Amino acid sequence: MSQVDDSMTTHETRPPPYVPPKFFMSHVVNPITLLLGGPTLTVRGRRTGRPIRTPIPTLEFEGARYLVAGGGETHWVRNLRAAGQGELRRGRKHEPFRAVEVDGEEHDRVVTAYREQMGWRAREFFTALPDPADHPVFRVEPQQAGAIENE
Repeated sequence: MSQVDDSMTTHETRPPPYVPPKFFMSHVVNPITLLLGGPTLTVRGRRTGRPIRTPIPTLEFEGARYLVAGGGETHWVRNLRAAGQGELRRGRKHEPFRAVEVDGEEHDRVVTAYREQMGWRAREFFTALPDPADHPVFRVEPQQAGAIENE
């Protein structure tokens, strides 16, 4: 096998970049956020098809809203890719949306804005995953109510 083939094989077998949540975040902060009606993404599980709720705020940037995966290829990212849509909740407000994964220049600008807005809260993620390409970004596009249940 040539040297090029070896590097391609290594690249293909590299696990997706992922920073698992710390115990305190997943067992204390996230449940409290869900209980208090904080910003939440609901998306159907890619394997079970059941709705899964994850606390995650949207980023308002250049007239659009985005979901940025600070932790890389998280479960919510993989579920949202598979479903293509979800629902954002904050308090009693429920908003179905279509998810459009962005790349290129738009992706890079959004990741930079996310990093600046989050400040020290994103430091752990960007220390572990310094390459902006390791942080998936989805643009939130409004969808009619009821569209998620009907599909």
